[in-house]
Amino acid sequence: MNPPLPPRVRVAAYVVRYGARGPELLVFDHVGVPEAGTQVPAGGVESGEELSAAVLREVREETGVEGARVVRALAVDHRPHPETGAPRRTTYFLLHAPRGGPDHWEHHAAAENLRFRCHWQPLPLTTPLADHQDAWLAAAEPTWGARVGAGRS
Repeated sequence: MNPPLPPRVRVAAYVVRYGARGPELLVFDHVGVPEAGTQVPAGGVESGEELSAAVLREVREETGVEGARVVRALAVDHRPHPETGAPRRTTYFLLHAPRGGPDHWEHHAAAENLRFRCHWQPLPLTTPLADHQDAWLAAAEPTWGARVGAGRS
């Protein structure tokens, strides 16, 4: 019998900005891949990379946002990959966005030849994020998870 695979170590970013409309979360959609759903920046940690450095890198790679500030780690999620069932260990972080910047934009991740349509979504969310990525929003602020969890299995 083979030993179980070690989990893939990952990070996910709740990048929040505060403005006239209240708190907003940075989210994106993959251009041309609607089945991927709306997501927050997330991905694998490179060998030897600190988790806080990895989350900043993922934000930069997937949205182009520079200058976000890590506030704190919120939670560690052990959900397996939704399609493959492979084990994962994802640390969710709260980050504060830099001041200024557009409300929506398209970012091209040249290394992966992917395009992301980025925007700021008011909190609390009214629709869930892909892959249950919204599961830990209430760990940052209890009212941010209020609407999404209703009726979800």
